[in-house]
Amino acid sequence: MTTTVVIESKQGIGDVVWHLPFIRAIAAVSPGGKVIFLALPSTHALELLQAEPCVERTLYFESRGSELRRVLHQAQLIAMLRRLKCDTAWFLDRTMRPAIACLLAGIPNRIGVGLGAQRWFITNPGLDRRYEPALFAFDYLPPLMAQMKAPFADTEPNLRLPAAPIAAMRTHFGGERRPWIVLGLGGSHPLKDWPEEAWAEFIAALRRRSAGTVFLIGGPAQAARAAALIARTDGTPAVNACDISVIEATALLADADLFVGPDSGPMNLAAGVGTTAFGLFGATRVLTYSKFIHPILPDDGRQALDGMRRISPAAVLERIASYLDVRKAV
Repeated sequence: MTTTVVIESKQGIGDVVWHLPFIRAIAAVSPGGKVIFLALPSTHALELLQAEPCVERTLYFESRGSELRRVLHQAQLIAMLRRLKCDTAWFLDRTMRPAIACLLAGIPNRIGVGLGAQRWFITNPGLDRRYEPALFAFDYLPPLMAQMKAPFADTEPNLRLPAAPIAAMRTHFGGERRPWIVLGLGGSHPLKDWPEEAWAEFIAALRRRSAGTVFLIGGPAQAARAAALIARTDGTPAVNACDISVIEATALLADADLFVGPDSGPMNLAAGVGTTAFGLFGATRVLTYSKFIHPILPDDGRQALDGMRRISPAAVLERIASYLDVRKAV
């Protein structure tokens, strides 16, 4: 059987989430209805896609580092692609290196958006140049799917999770009071994060207002910060859940009633599993791929590099007030 590989070169968890509908569309027109998915380790794709039936397996490759390391990584990617013996490769973004690697690996069918220099290394026509300004996959991949006759229903990720982490989180946290409100600390860039004092003020007000449990997630790097924020506030129970894995955090989000946090991996995971997510978009473009993402902009409506500092805790609490007592059916 011939093999189709799908390559995603972006670094974030969110990139895996919002690419899911397109991965499924590609798999549907591929032999056997499955694809091999290649991504960077920082995406946690191996964990996140383990229950996705259209992904035969997920493999990691690396592309970052100095120019010398990039050359070495490219050689390793070419060798991996040769071992896979693929006949078709799809590229989910406009980057050029994976397309060159597939050409050098001898893959005859190389399908991509063809924006910029990538156009020289693909075998499909590529998109019209009017798509050059498009920033996100959900902007430029729909026309590529149409061109390649790979239909998809919509851009909702509908992320599927394995049973084990869901059961583990329900066992671990099942005794906590409802509703569950999950807060996502941190961001891929400091400008995307909320200032410490804003978090402290918001958590203090939330713990006084909510009758349920507040969970703080963000990974090990945010654990000390979460502990300090919990210690300086009081009220309804708060749980430092920064020590759980990415797939466990996703399972927690799937059972959560509400998510609040910056434009980040946790926000995208919340939307991916169908949990209402209020995202703070102070310095970044609002993501529109999911109906579960409810954007909160700076109080003055002006997004800029300092935008997160102009989102007040009071404004966020006001936006989420009507959701604080809503309990999600799980």
